Formats: sequence, structure tokens, C-alpha cells
Amino acid sequence: MNPFLALILTFIAALGWLRMMDFFAHQGWIESRLSRKIIHIGTGPIFVLCWLLFDNVWYARWLAVLVPLAITVQFALIGFGIIKDEASVKAMSRSGDPKEILKGPLYYGIMFVIVTLVFWKDSPVGMIALMMMCGGDGIADIVGRRFRSARLIHSPQKSVAGSLGVLLGGWILSVLILGIYVVLGVFKGPMVNYLMPITFIAIGATIVESLPQKDIDNLTVTTIASVLGYFLIK
Repeated sequence: MNPFLALILTFIAALGWLRMMDFFAHQGWIESRLSRKIIHIGTGPIFVLCWLLFDNVWYARWLAVLVPLAITVQFALIGFGIIKDEASVKAMSRSGDPKEILKGPLYYGIMFVIVTLVFWKDSPVGMIALMMMCGGDGIADIVGRRFRSARLIHSPQKSVAGSLGVLLGGWILSVLILGIYVVLGVFKGPMVNYLMPITFIAIGATIVESLPQKDIDNLTVTTIASVLGYFLIK
């Protein structure tokens, strides 16, 4: 496909997903905390699958990265109050304070920009790292709040159920998205060769996510997944 057409379709898919969740949250159909996590979980897989639309030209990654870059700039402008967007604030913040967007959501976008430029379709490491951030860190909060379980000794703010959500959510989403790329021949198979490395990456991401830190999981989880993937996946 023409890479510029692929760029337009990627913008439509990513922004369509974001605006749909913004609308649902603004209408009160879903609570803002849940909409925030649904955006977190769904945006990444949609964007990474849209990489398949781009032809293998040298500037493809630079075109594709315009999508998360534009969304990240929008997040920053909303967070600083330069742009007024009540629907986005309600969908992506816990308390309704636009400055919250300058933390988790902004870091989320920044990591997408970096990983897209560094790894693109040259290596499965990048998409695995992004899926750990989306499926792992994203699902952790949902699972942790819906299933009562013991709190982690080293991090009382987090739970065993939440950590299991990171492990399973990141692993499943990584296997699913990478599996599509393997089936389509973008990365060499068989898929079974990737299962053990993905498992170790998921364990590492789970350990890092479990640490008593706040608002930087999007940075730390993606970084450790990228580092582990670099050494584990050849």
C-alpha cells in the first residue's frame, strides 16, 4: 500500500478509537478510570497492526510515528491547558484534572514514538515491549480492582491479582500480535520459538510493574521489556 495512504488509515483507526472512548466516557456510559484503561489496552494493538499497511520503504517508520507523535503532542497541549478538551480529560484522567494527562498518558505516547523509531518491523522486540505496556500494565489495574487478593509485601498499593494481570495480559497480547506477524511472514517462525522469550519478558515486566512506583509504569515496563527482548530474541 502507498505509505501515505497507510498513514491516513492509521490516523483514522487510532483517532477513531480514542474519540470513541472519549465519547463513551463523556456520556457517562463507562467510568473514566475504565475508559482510561480501555484506551491504554486497545490503542497499542491497533497501531502496531496498522504497521502492516506500510510498504517496506526507508521512510515508512517516520510516517507511521507521526500518529503517536501527534497524539502525544495533543496530550501535552491538553495537559498544559492550551487545548480545552473535556471529553479527553474525562476519559484519560482519574480525577478530572488535565495535568494527570502529563503523566501516564503522555509517557505512553512517548514510548510509542521511541519504540516505533528504534525497532519498527525490523525486530519483534518493539511490538512485544509495547504489548507488555498495553496488555500488561493496562490490564493490571482492571484485574486488581475487580478481584480481591492479597497485597504485595514490597508494594502495598498493588495486589497479587494485579501482578497476575500484568503477566497474563502482557503475555497473551504479545503472543496474539506477534503471532499475526509470524503467520503473515513478516517475522520468521515457528511461533513456538518465541514463547519462552516472551514468558521471560513478561516475568521481568511483572516484577518491574510491581515496584512501589507511581505513574511511571509506562516508562519502566516498556524499557525493561525492550532490554530483555534485545538479549532474548535473536
